[in-house]
Amino acid sequence: MTDKPTVLFVCVHNAGRSQMAAGYMSALSGGAVEVRSGGSEPGSAINPTAIAAMAEEGIDISHAVPQLMTTDQVRASDVVITMGCGDVCPIFPGKRYEDWELTDPAGKGIDEVRPIRDDIKSRIQALLAELLPELPTTTGSTDR
Repeated sequence: MTDKPTVLFVCVHNAGRSQMAAGYMSALSGGAVEVRSGGSEPGSAINPTAIAAMAEEGIDISHAVPQLMTTDQVRASDVVITMGCGDVCPIFPGKRYEDWELTDPAGKGIDEVRPIRDDIKSRIQALLAELLPELPTTTGSTDR
């Protein structure tokens, strides 16, 4: 891993889970992690309920755009986190892969998306503690 680790978040539509994870990783790492996200079948827009749920945390993901995950993104990442996209992600030796089983927030209301968001946040915090143990614990608007 390089001095600045690169983490790629992948879900099917790149419109909910992976965008929330990328938002948290960017915010909680303070820029100490290069963050990428992509989808195996990208949607046309970010899930508005995911945007609202993250806004409650003080994180704006409204300007994100769903993108196709590329082999080059995987190759250039130190850690690849998949979220319900199965075996579509190419495997490269020496990369760390994790599959996070998370409910897809598509079509769900805010009360159903909040627990998904909170689960993602706790996973991001644990991943950050492993990747950057020297990073101080984050406080502020993203704490719940």
